[in-house]
Amino acid sequence: MSETDEWMPNPRSRVYVYAQIAEHICEQIRSGALAIEDRLDPEPELAHRYEVGINTLRRAIRHLREQGIVETVPAKGTFVIAMPKGSESK
Repeated sequence: MSETDEWMPNPRSRVYVYAQIAEHICEQIRSGALAIEDRLDPEPELAHRYEVGINTLRRAIRHLREQGIVETVPAKGTFVIAMPKGSESK
């Protein structure tokens, strides 16, 4: 996810930072930068790239899991398992 380095959450936005991160990951999936079955980078690395605490990053991942977009496999990582809603027409 090299484009993460160029994107940062907007702390002045009314949208929670975790939701901004989750949406950015969805955009990465929609654009093809992340494909189904791709593994996300480790949580500590993503937290460092987004310049957020690990708990904020974990909340973003949990949000994606609840939407059925990613799946976390213990000791393996977090994987993209579905396209975000709204990407079928793109």
